[in-house]
Amino acid sequence: MLIYIGADHRGFALKDHLKIFLRESGYSVTDLGNEKLDENDDYPDFAAEIGRRVSQEFETARGIVICASGVGVDIVVNKFPRVRSVLAATSDQAYDSRNDDDTNILALGAEYLDLPTAKRILITWLETPFGNEPRFRRRIEKISQIEQKLFGPLLVGGGEREERGLRTGETGEKERTSGELHW
Repeated sequence: MLIYIGADHRGFALKDHLKIFLRESGYSVTDLGNEKLDENDDYPDFAAEIGRRVSQEFETARGIVICASGVGVDIVVNKFPRVRSVLAATSDQAYDSRNDDDTNILALGAEYLDLPTAKRILITWLETPFGNEPRFRRRIEKISQIEQKLFGPLLVGGGEREERGLRTGETGEKERTSGELHW
């Protein structure tokens, strides 16, 4: 399982601690930003990239998004098809979200969690399998039907969308060409 992680400036320190913790625990982690502390960055940029990747790789990837409250990043990633994100403040919520709802993105509020609590939530979330009970499968299927009605043809081919407003920079990384968010 590949884990994507990202945060804005208010979640930056927690992101870096959790990234190290995950790697030391044997997980494969890809940091999607921000790469440096930037007081002027915006959480939708990082959350959208994680939402897009997990939407496309929903069978093999999970994501972790962090901002001050966790609310903003949770809203953004839940806009993507096949993403089921939880804003968890306790390990019990993390457990229920995986067991009952098969969540694939964990949102954390950096200003509401200390590091030991965040680690407990994260490990619980990662180690809890989907309960796979008929009632849980039925509910997830209903969510999938809603997504199919809303996104229809966009779900074909892994949920990919055209990347307008992006260009490939000298390092091969995607760079924004305007202040607009494109994914």
